[in-house]
Amino acid sequence: MGSALVVHALDGRGARLGLYVGQPLANARAMVQPLTVIASDEKADGALLENITDWCDRFTPLVSLDPPYGLYLDITGAAHLFGGEAAMLREVTQKMTAQGFTVRAAIAGTSLCARALARFAHGTIVPPGKEASAVAPLPLAALDCDDKNLRALRHAGLKTIGAVADRLHSELSERLGAGFVTRLKIILGAEEKPLTPRRALPDLMAERRFPEPVVTQDAITATLQALAESLSEILERQGRGARLLEAVFFRADGKVDRIAVKTGEGLRDAAVMLRLLRQRLDALADPLDAGFGFDLIRLEAVLAEDINPATISFDANENARQQIGFLIDRLSVRFGDHRVQRFVAQDTHIPEAAGVAVPAQDDFGPQNWALKRLPGDPPRRPLRLLERPEPISVLASIPHGPPKRFRWRQCVQNVVHIEGPERIALEWWKEISWNRLVPTLGETEKQKKERAEKPRPVRNYFRAETESGMRFWLFRDEHQTGWYMHGLFA
Repeated sequence: MGSALVVHALDGRGARLGLYVGQPLANARAMVQPLTVIASDEKADGALLENITDWCDRFTPLVSLDPPYGLYLDITGAAHLFGGEAAMLREVTQKMTAQGFTVRAAIAGTSLCARALARFAHGTIVPPGKEASAVAPLPLAALDCDDKNLRALRHAGLKTIGAVADRLHSELSERLGAGFVTRLKIILGAEEKPLTPRRALPDLMAERRFPEPVVTQDAITATLQALAESLSEILERQGRGARLLEAVFFRADGKVDRIAVKTGEGLRDAAVMLRLLRQRLDALADPLDAGFGFDLIRLEAVLAEDINPATISFDANENARQQIGFLIDRLSVRFGDHRVQRFVAQDTHIPEAAGVAVPAQDDFGPQNWALKRLPGDPPRRPLRLLERPEPISVLASIPHGPPKRFRWRQCVQNVVHIEGPERIALEWWKEISWNRLVPTLGETEKQKKERAEKPRPVRNYFRAETESGMRFWLFRDEHQTGWYMHGLFA
């Protein structure tokens, strides 16, 4: 349509007056006077549909998007919780209508069959195996195929899905394509396509529904405690522990709040679960707002892992390890897991890369920090390593050797003892990898030759002690002919 404005959506009255989606707005204005027009906002519509999807999670965790206006709810094994399929369909439509939405819904054995019935036979519940007879009287528009195929079917004199289903599938595939036949089979209940839930299914969960919404903090805390105990029993029976917990609060007005708690190891203690959840709630920048109350609270073990039976130990080190793990969990809940970190050893002798900071709750297995000195020897690496080496001004030095007097951060230091050098060079395999990758970036032959002939960076490190008792880690970069401060010893 170029830059022309078109009708994106209609209300019921507009459809009855003959308007249709995709119609040029100028034509619609000519047909209906006056015509109320509201600019469409597809991004806001998509966000609203996602919010409705999260709200529908109260009925089943298997909720998939069917943009731009639809949702799929896989209610297999969930309908009995609401008194059967008819009662569940009625509750879903009533609750969504109460929020101001116009709802059309149906229940069938396949997704496309339910979609077609929702659009053209609202409220239908198809018994198992009766999908073909249920959709047979529906018009061709229920197939939701492209305009070309729709015109071809009408040109052939077909008016209903049942008439199309009576044709040979080989004939339909030859004329309309294999994709159309697959879609027809799904609508008729002969096949099904997998749905992709908007949210990953939790490994385990426990929930509680309320006949009347709860708003008091005491009721919410008591509910979380009961759910934690229920989830703990399930985890205990299955020999598993939760690594990622999520408390979900469904408000009566449709808003859904989610509070996640990550743990460093498998957790199944209900008291610890409750304590971490309460700390997470207390640390929220925007406190949990009950509004008109919560009518459903759910506790999910989003990620659970097997826990090997542990032998009861009276080892103080083991008890201390558990206490440290619990402290890490508490700090991560309060400040965020990205702010509580630990160092993991790396297989390299480059000082800057000897350790990498990772979230303390992540498990990287046993870490073996190699001891680089003999017992009784002074430390070879500084306790504090600067993020970037800082240049120093050499005021006096040993001939062709390390500095005897230098200035760093506006302070003059006189060296009384110095040890070294310790030569550290870049790993040769990294230099080879770099030489192979860089030439592909547009270097000239002269630049390639100059880079290949350039020696690898080499640093000569010295441990220097000043007359004030401070100990520094200095190095000289041979290619830049300068001295730098890289670290401070304790």
